[in-house]
Amino acid sequence: MSRIGLKVINVPDQVTVTKKGDDITVKGPKGELTRRFDSKIAFSQENGEIRFSRSNENDKALHGTQRANLASMIEGVINGYKKKLTLVGVGYRAQAQGKKLTLNVGYSHPVEMQAPEGIEVKTPSATEIEIDGISKQVVGQFAAEIRAVRSPEPYKGKGIRYSNEIVRRKEGKTGK
Repeated sequence: MSRIGLKVINVPDQVTVTKKGDDITVKGPKGELTRRFDSKIAFSQENGEIRFSRSNENDKALHGTQRANLASMIEGVINGYKKKLTLVGVGYRAQAQGKKLTLNVGYSHPVEMQAPEGIEVKTPSATEIEIDGISKQVVGQFAAEIRAVRSPEPYKGKGIRYSNEIVRRKEGKTGK
C-alpha cells in the first residue's frame, strides 16, 4: 500500500484548489499553477483537506506521485522554490540580465540561456546563480540545464555545480 499516497494534504487558508476535468489548479499568494492529473486516481476535497484514493492496486506508484505533485504545487504557491548553483574554475563567470543568463565557462564563446516563464534568475556574484520560481519541476529542470552546460569534472573539480553538491575528486595519472 502506498504510504505517501494515503497522507492527507492540509490546504492553508490563503490557497484555493479547484478541479476541472482532469486539471487541478492551485492559487496562492505567489501565483497560480495548473497540472493535469491522471483520472485513475480519485481526488476528494473537504474541510481544508485533500485525499487521493485509487481503485486498483496496480496504480500504487501513480497514487503516491500525484499526491506528492499536488503537495509540491501547494508549497510552491506559498513559499516558492530556489536552487543555487556555483561556478568553479578560473575565469568562469555568470551574468543575468532580465530573463537572459550569460555563462562564460571556458568555451570559445559565451553560452546564453533564456529562462522559462515564471522563473527568475539572479547572479549575486560572478560565480553564483540563484533560480527562483513557484514550480518545483521547472526550477529543477532549468537548474539541471544550466549545470549540463559544463558539468563538474572529477580531476580539477571545474564546472557548474549545485551549491550543496560534493564532487568526488580523482587522483589522476602518476608518472611511472
